[in-house]
Amino acid sequence: MRGKLIVSIVAGLLIGAAIAVAVFPEARGKLFPPSAETSSGKALIGGPFTLTDTSGKKVTDKDFRGRYMLVFFGFTACPDICPAGMQLISAALDKAGPVADKITPIFISVDPARDTPEKIAAFVKNFDDRIVGLSGTPEEIDAVAKAYRVYYEKTPNEAAPADYGMNHTSIIYVMGPDGEYLTHFTPTTSVDAMAEKLNKLP
Repeated sequence: MRGKLIVSIVAGLLIGAAIAVAVFPEARGKLFPPSAETSSGKALIGGPFTLTDTSGKKVTDKDFRGRYMLVFFGFTACPDICPAGMQLISAALDKAGPVADKITPIFISVDPARDTPEKIAAFVKNFDDRIVGLSGTPEEIDAVAKAYRVYYEKTPNEAAPADYGMNHTSIIYVMGPDGEYLTHFTPTTSVDAMAEKLNKLP
């Protein structure tokens, strides 16, 4: 009997608390205080990386501190979207004027199996001598792609296995001198729009 009474009392208290939470906002606040964690409002894009440049030298994100970065992921055998992105970067930098001197454009290959430093060097030179070409081990590419929230995946070619394609995110990220994400473009952005936005970098 006593056990039933205790159960009834506990049930009553729980029901009462539920009603208070539903009816009185102040009760909700006391019973379930808001989390002390608040959003910083920063996009979770970018981060530390270690890659290899076209001379075979290891570089990290810290090597670009103090400069803006235009970071674009792709692969040298890309038939359309990558050349379009590279042409846009080159043309926008030409039109941006003096601010271009503060920007390092970076091409990161998502095809480390085929894109050797030599092949990347020839590829970026086709578009602009200012573009820094980077690659790395599969593990290094996977890490930097995750840091930049970049998707990439091999698309098999049954007729010619060595000529596979790569699906990948085609976004040009603008990173600040501190390595923090600022904004982004796509290869379909107009040259004028990109140059104008670059000129307004803080």
